Amino acid sequence: MKRRYIPILVAVVLSSVAATSCKNAEAQVNDNNKLYYPLAFGDDTLNLRQDKMTRVYIPPKKVLWSQGNVHDLENLLNADDGQADLVNASSCYMKSTNEEGASIILDYGRELHGALKLVVGSGSAADFKMRIRLGESVSETCSEISGGTATNDHATRDMILTVPRYGQIETGNSGFRFARIDLLGEASLNLKEVSAVFRYRNIPYLGTFRCSDDRLNEIWTTGAYTVHLNMQEYIWDGIKRDRLIWLGDMHPETNTISTVFGNEESFYASLDLAVQQYPLPNWFNGMSAYSMWYLIMQYDWYRHFGNMDFLNRHRDYITGLVDLIDTKVAEDGTETLAASRFLDWPSSPNTAGVESGYRALLCWAMQDACELCGLFGDEARAQKCRDIEARLKKKVLPPNNLKQAAALMAIAGLMDAEEASQKFLLPGGPKGFSTFYGYYMLEALAKAGHYAEAMDIISQFWGGMIDMGATTFWEDFDLDWTENAGRIDEFVPEGKKDIHGDFGGYCYVGHRHSFCHGWASGPTAWLSNHVLGVEILEPGCRKVRITPHLGNLQWAEGTYPTPYGQIRIRHEKQADGSVKSSVKAPKGVKVVK
Repeated sequence: MKRRYIPILVAVVLSSVAATSCKNAEAQVNDNNKLYYPLAFGDDTLNLRQDKMTRVYIPPKKVLWSQGNVHDLENLLNADDGQADLVNASSCYMKSTNEEGASIILDYGRELHGALKLVVGSGSAADFKMRIRLGESVSETCSEISGGTATNDHATRDMILTVPRYGQIETGNSGFRFARIDLLGEASLNLKEVSAVFRYRNIPYLGTFRCSDDRLNEIWTTGAYTVHLNMQEYIWDGIKRDRLIWLGDMHPETNTISTVFGNEESFYASLDLAVQQYPLPNWFNGMSAYSMWYLIMQYDWYRHFGNMDFLNRHRDYITGLVDLIDTKVAEDGTETLAASRFLDWPSSPNTAGVESGYRALLCWAMQDACELCGLFGDEARAQKCRDIEARLKKKVLPPNNLKQAAALMAIAGLMDAEEASQKFLLPGGPKGFSTFYGYYMLEALAKAGHYAEAMDIISQFWGGMIDMGATTFWEDFDLDWTENAGRIDEFVPEGKKDIHGDFGGYCYVGHRHSFCHGWASGPTAWLSNHVLGVEILEPGCRKVRITPHLGNLQWAEGTYPTPYGQIRIRHEKQADGSVKSSVKAPKGVKVVK
């Protein structure tokens, strides 16, 4: 059987499955992963698309709440056989009247992507009406779409469902941890199973990280899991909302993928599809900044995995994009790429700071595009990239107290990293950080050598979400939200704020706010790259430098994926403050300490 990799944050007990024959009327997968189709299909299989995702059924961890005539709820917590029957021996009984409804809220323990599977035994009618509400928080399962901020945008998570007696039905899919079920009208039934149909990419965690700080360990794992859920057929922004390839939001995700999952095909599939969807002279997703991120991602991925075939496939797009940008940057440094300027939502009110950061991002993109053109042997375009950068540097704008802009300026070399850290990034600590651009703030701090301070910010900011019950990282977050707020895994106590329903801005007000957003995974990549200290010196990790940065940690260890296998690393702080390192690299990787 094909090996099944269960994400490291999800504990799932899988029963053994007996070998099946190919004589039944459905597709079968043999030991060699070959797909067989029923004979009835004949030659009509060319238009079929195989699901890349694995599906497993997960029972709820607990019944969080019930109301009305509901009995034997503990039966829903068992991993059942998924088959309706006439016996009703292991069912939950629900009965609703017009005067009193029957309702339950189930907690699956952590955020998942997928659907619900309901298995029903006997009941008072041939079918029943149920209202299903999926939620990333308990409060979202009790929310109303009309007049509120909860949404069915991108994924239907609030629905009225007709459920059969003596049968089963699946509904979804979406991103959720909690599910509320209301039995509507005059009805009674025996509900045998309400499993989450967990849908995920069946891949191993090749990169790992552990250190002497358990909080950082949990943050690393949570970031890895956040991205794993968003690695569906393509790389998404979020699993509840923004289930699209937003190319300008993907760089933290792709860096996390490269350090955790290695040379994963979802990267290639996502960029291939993106260039089909947005042919030049269009900007990716209609936003010029997103086309800059495309160049940065291409170069970073090449450095890690050395896939020149993929770069060559995108050569015309990359060089065409350079030509397009060249026409929009004047000799005096004025640029007219697009009227819209975007870094991330929290920075949007600071238009002067956004303009500064946007120009720094363009400089960074041109630096990487220059390297890409050099790989193609296209010296003329490489020089064009250098010329564009030189023109832009004629108008270096101040960051206007915007941490996002200061971070980009430090990374692009437009501001000294120590100056950016002392004047803009370190004051206020995690205040002013964002889940997306926080990654680049951490990168700028590392460039200035402020590793201990960066880890403290990671612990406070990303750890603050975990303190509120998060099992994945959010689209946006502010530590101020936590003041007098209830956790997401409980009903909001009287007199407290609802951290999901009462906060959020821009396109993510209230319950529309995504609580599993891949761009928030930056600390996972950062901890692997900077604490383990892996610096790629030659493309494809043929040569790497290992320089530990433990900060206040006593030890750190982990694995780092390369095209040749995993580098195994352990660093231990000695009594005199020095660090003793053990590094085992696969053949093909040269390590410089």
